[in-house]
Amino acid sequence: MRWNRIVFKLGATFILIFLVVLLPLGFVIDKIFFGFYFSQVQEDIDQLSSRYADAIAQSKNPMMVHMIGMMAEFSHVYLYIVDEKGKIIANSGIPGLPEGSLISKEEVGKLSRGHSIRKEYVDPFYGTQFLVSGKPIITKGAFYGGVYVLSSIEAIHQSVQRVRYMLILSGMGAFFLALGFTFVLSRKLSDPLIAMERATRQIAKGKLDTRVKVTSGDELGSLAEAINDLAKNLQRYRDTRKEFFANISHELRTPITYIEGYAKILRDGLYESEEEKKQYLDIIHQESKRLIRMIEDLFELSKMEEGKFDLHLEWIDLAEVMESAVRKAHLRANAKGLELELDIEEDLPFVYGDGLRMEQIFINLLDNAIRYTEQGKISIKMWREEGNRVMIHFEDTGIGIPEHEIPYIFERFYRVEKSRSRAHGGTGLGLAIVKQLVELQGGEIRVFSEVGKGTCFQIMFPAEPIKSGEAKR
Repeated sequence: MRWNRIVFKLGATFILIFLVVLLPLGFVIDKIFFGFYFSQVQEDIDQLSSRYADAIAQSKNPMMVHMIGMMAEFSHVYLYIVDEKGKIIANSGIPGLPEGSLISKEEVGKLSRGHSIRKEYVDPFYGTQFLVSGKPIITKGAFYGGVYVLSSIEAIHQSVQRVRYMLILSGMGAFFLALGFTFVLSRKLSDPLIAMERATRQIAKGKLDTRVKVTSGDELGSLAEAINDLAKNLQRYRDTRKEFFANISHELRTPITYIEGYAKILRDGLYESEEEKKQYLDIIHQESKRLIRMIEDLFELSKMEEGKFDLHLEWIDLAEVMESAVRKAHLRANAKGLELELDIEEDLPFVYGDGLRMEQIFINLLDNAIRYTEQGKISIKMWREEGNRVMIHFEDTGIGIPEHEIPYIFERFYRVEKSRSRAHGGTGLGLAIVKQLVELQGGEIRVFSEVGKGTCFQIMFPAEPIKSGEAKR
């Protein structure tokens, strides 16, 4: 049995907290009850001694003293009565205080002045302890003696002991109840954590189809959902990476095969005319460019993810950058019969960024739109929004993106048109590079799409504040 398991740690913590609360509480309750009971007994004997003293004072009959003594003895009340000189004239059976003995002059003096006496008395024969309450007997201002009523402290202790016994039984019952509750609660808290620990170890071993059962909506449930999301993302990343390596191997192998094959033909002189030779050289040239572009994309994305990508930031005019990108994409759009519409608001504020990288963003998005649009048009709009922001929309009438794939299009290696990769080109890195470049320059990018109707990429960049009456272009 592993004593360092969380169920034991949680259980020990809860029990310790319970004991820290229960033990001082029991001690305080015991002290409060003992003090209350002690005070109650003292009050009772005070009242009883006062009644006896008043009865004797009002009767003015010497026989009353002996009658009260006999009644007290019959009622098992301990008392003794003294005269004005402190001599005991009646005793209800208290050992060690025979009739005729004297009390101290100090007590007689207090009684004669009308003061009450509170003290403790110890039986010299049996060692029994008593609480004592003495009251003066005064009639018409004349002092005639006093009445002392006693109560055994042993009886008080016995009563308190019975209460303590009940408190101990109650505390033990509460302790075992808390122990069972703590065990159930600790298991309830620890079992999901243990299940999560096992699941994460399975995930670490590569079993990415492992899932944690979500049993609650609290923080533990949220943690279980996070682990499941992590497993799903890792599984999707692994699958996408495998697919990418397969695709990139194919994409790299194809141009290399072309280059190798046509170079061999040229080396061996297996062409029939100079025109055929030129055609082979053009193929080698185009495939070389395609190979270089893929390698550059991989290299740039790698540098971005490692944080080693340098930007030359300055205040730039995005309108000029956009116009340059549109001019470069115009030939490709015309070749497919597509219309390019550019709508730029006048006097746009400057944006702090890298002009070359901004142009790369725009060209990548334009190439993407042209690649997946067979007919219609591509619209580009730029305007200034409140809060000093420049908004850019790239909207096409292309094939669109399925809704369930939209969250993943900016992930590296991800391609929507997997089965048509050769027809549409690309390596699944273009949009990942776009997103990285946008965010590195403080911007945000979002996408909206509908299958069969087209796609819209929306980019926002923070702009330079415009002073009143001052244009930025």
